[in-house]
Amino acid sequence: MLIVAGEIRLDAAKRAEADAVFGKMRAATLKEPGCIAYQAYSDRDDAGTVFMFEKWDDQAALDAHFASPHMAEFGAALGGLGVTGMDVKKYEVSSEGTVP
Repeated sequence: MLIVAGEIRLDAAKRAEADAVFGKMRAATLKEPGCIAYQAYSDRDDAGTVFMFEKWDDQAALDAHFASPHMAEFGAALGGLGVTGMDVKKYEVSSEGTVP
């Protein structure tokens, strides 16, 4: 399993537009084979920060996601949101269990 997580910093004045862009992307992505979870969370204290969290079955599913038309549309839309930085990373998970 793969986890993709991180943050995207954007123009806080474009928050409502960003919510719509992320919502559309999420709806399409959750329909993809191999997508276990996909979410974007707003920072409670900073309207210009969005946290990403994704779970994927494997690299092939993530590769297909990056090649999808809705990913291309999302990338183009990000350009209009005043993105000032991104720190998003991929993690390979070897096991999963409950937290004690």
